[in-house]
Amino acid sequence: MNHDGPGILLLEDDKNLGFMLSEHLQMNGFEVTRCLDGEDGFEKYSEGGFDLCLVDVMMPRMDGFTFARKVREVDDRTPIIFLTARSLKEDKIEGFKIGCDDYLTKPFSIEELLFRIKAVLKRSAKVIDGANSGRTQFKLGNFEFDYDTQILALNDEKRKLTPKEADLLRLLCLNVNTVISRNDILSQIWGNENYFSGRSMDVFVSRLRKYLKDDDRVQIMGVHGKGLRLIAP
Repeated sequence: MNHDGPGILLLEDDKNLGFMLSEHLQMNGFEVTRCLDGEDGFEKYSEGGFDLCLVDVMMPRMDGFTFARKVREVDDRTPIIFLTARSLKEDKIEGFKIGCDDYLTKPFSIEELLFRIKAVLKRSAKVIDGANSGRTQFKLGNFEFDYDTQILALNDEKRKLTPKEADLLRLLCLNVNTVISRNDILSQIWGNENYFSGRSMDVFVSRLRKYLKDDDRVQIMGVHGKGLRLIAP
């Protein structure tokens, strides 16, 4: 998809609200593609080229949470903002566990929506810029990690990491055998330090520990009250 401004995939089954949001976003320099349900939305997403997904939670054919899970199976980086008429804490926790970047409860103002979108896009750009600079090849005991290809290799076995798994492992590798604070990790990889991002980080740390378990000398240790330390020879 070619566009001049940032491309937004808008999933909203309320036609009036969807039209109004599209108009305001386009007036503010965004290129908007609108879908009325999650299935059509995922088909459009799969064509690529979107900078952000703006997703209503309650939709026909495929709800917003299911859409986001399918996206996060293949893409950790494209920001997702949920829109919902429900303000239940459980819904918000579920959304952040799936990997959304923000959450707006209806009704909301266009000004607030624009502020949230711009803040999320700014954080996303910073993380990607930081992740793509500096050293990218690492040796961890018997493991070899190539950040550029996102491959973690042990002998002839190769595992393709997700972008966020690779970002996190690279940050730990750059600080090997040194404690790095949770807030520093959250700020550099997730772009913020809130509770929900912390829960998400714990999930990714658990995944990396599982991947590294075949070499006892390589461990991600939690240092109580301080942060994480990647131990490796």
